[in-house]
Amino acid sequence: MRTIGLIGGMSWESTAWYYRLINERVRALRGPLCSADLLLHSVDFEPVERLQREGRWDEAGRLLAASAQRLDAAGAQAIALCTNTMHRVAGAIEEATARPFLHIADAAGAALQAAGVTTVGLLGTRFTMEQDFYAARLQRTFGIATVTPELAERQEIHRVIYEELCAGKIMASSRDAYLHILDALARRGAQAALLACTEIMMLLRDVQAPLPLFDTTSLHANACVAFALDG
Repeated sequence: MRTIGLIGGMSWESTAWYYRLINERVRALRGPLCSADLLLHSVDFEPVERLQREGRWDEAGRLLAASAQRLDAAGAQAIALCTNTMHRVAGAIEEATARPFLHIADAAGAALQAAGVTTVGLLGTRFTMEQDFYAARLQRTFGIATVTPELAERQEIHRVIYEELCAGKIMASSRDAYLHILDALARRGAQAALLACTEIMMLLRDVQAPLPLFDTTSLHANACVAFALDG
């Protein structure tokens, strides 16, 4: 089994799910006493969030590149960044280490492509929904077009992520708001919805949604396991 280095803490709520999902998958594939060989560097999210808000992406990239180098030095054989938004600085991480970087959008794109989805509704932080680093990769690599919610909907999605989900709060009213947004995306031509924020699955687990849901947390965790067990 190969060792996976996880850059987590953004937020730790979803990083905890990564740990559970990866180990559950290894146990299912290898046996009841088997678990994953993992290294985790969990960063303090508050400074990262401030850099996001202030648009200081180069500084954020250097911070996470240093995290990847620490994991590399500790013996990680691949690096996974346990957040969608911070893939905005994936290039800095890839330049910082020669270890394979397991990109979350690639895990998502491969699953969407396998399911025959060509147009997907994109839910995430406002950075993920409004900047092109994520949607462009899905289009370029997998031929998948994205539909984003309207401005007021994007603002509400973003607010819920930072004010509630990252703080471990699950609100029924917010779940209803998200389902309403999914319904609107379906009317605008989305064939499925991509939960492109690792916390959203906490809100929409086990719900009846108007669109098929593709959870990037689970898909990325599965990709980590696939790399760990390959060969």
